[in-house]
Amino acid sequence: MQQKPTLVVALGGNALLKRGEPLEADLQRKNIELAAKTIAQLTHAWRVVLVHGNGPQVGLLALQNSAYQNVSPYPLDVLGAESQGMIGYMLQQALKNHLPDREVSVLLTQVEVDPQDPAFSNPTKYIGPVYNKEQADALVRDKGWSVKADGQYFRRVVPSPLPKRIVESDAITALIQRDHLVICNGGGGVPVVEKADGYHGIEAVIDKDLSAALLARQIEADALLILTDTDAVYLNWGTPAQRPLTSVTPAELESMSFDAGSMGPKVSACSHFVASCHGIAGIGALEDGPAILAGEKGTLIREP
Repeated sequence: MQQKPTLVVALGGNALLKRGEPLEADLQRKNIELAAKTIAQLTHAWRVVLVHGNGPQVGLLALQNSAYQNVSPYPLDVLGAESQGMIGYMLQQALKNHLPDREVSVLLTQVEVDPQDPAFSNPTKYIGPVYNKEQADALVRDKGWSVKADGQYFRRVVPSPLPKRIVESDAITALIQRDHLVICNGGGGVPVVEKADGYHGIEAVIDKDLSAALLARQIEADALLILTDTDAVYLNWGTPAQRPLTSVTPAELESMSFDAGSMGPKVSACSHFVASCHGIAGIGALEDGPAILAGEKGTLIREP
């Protein structure tokens, strides 16, 4: 029997916990149930490897973390590992319920970054809930956070260095070869740097789309699909001239600009994957997964 092509799916943290929703476990489970239905449909035609975001969730953990004054706050790499376990467990359970005959494995994943990456001096990665201007100003003053506008709201931003290497890539490949549906690189992976005595965590949150694209290249996947809380990539987003891009090439995307904290990494990840691996890549809404890859909805990026 011919083997199914391999698809890496990047599931946005904001797709699992919609913008402006309270950070409640029950709401997250409800959204994950929708995600599981979409992923289950994709497994009919693809071998699926799932990467998830953690922006809202790791931000919530950071807030809970800072509320207890008797212990020094845990660093972002540890919180990232916590979010991998939390979201991975929910996804694993929901997917197993939809696909009782499939093995579904969650792999705690470290991803190496460069400690000299310029991202450490220019935070762009949104984490946590949204705030109004007054709340955001108070957080900057009281906690020393970096905060940037996110649409009509404000959110905390942290460094997001480029992923260099997936430490557990051999384990991921082994699970794929055994036909497991693999959930890995959660939140982009736990950010680590390599020193003379081994790996050490570092304060950052890796962009899960760039991490998913790196994974897709490493395992020579046939397609990359980024599912988020918007239905397509838009040119001139947020202006009267905005319009969705339906089918586009990496070369065409090079002349366009997108927000560095949200759509920019998604477009960059997909373009790099298509150009280097000659596969296809899609970006769009969670519920449209199969239709995006068929070119019926969302944005499909492919070579001419």
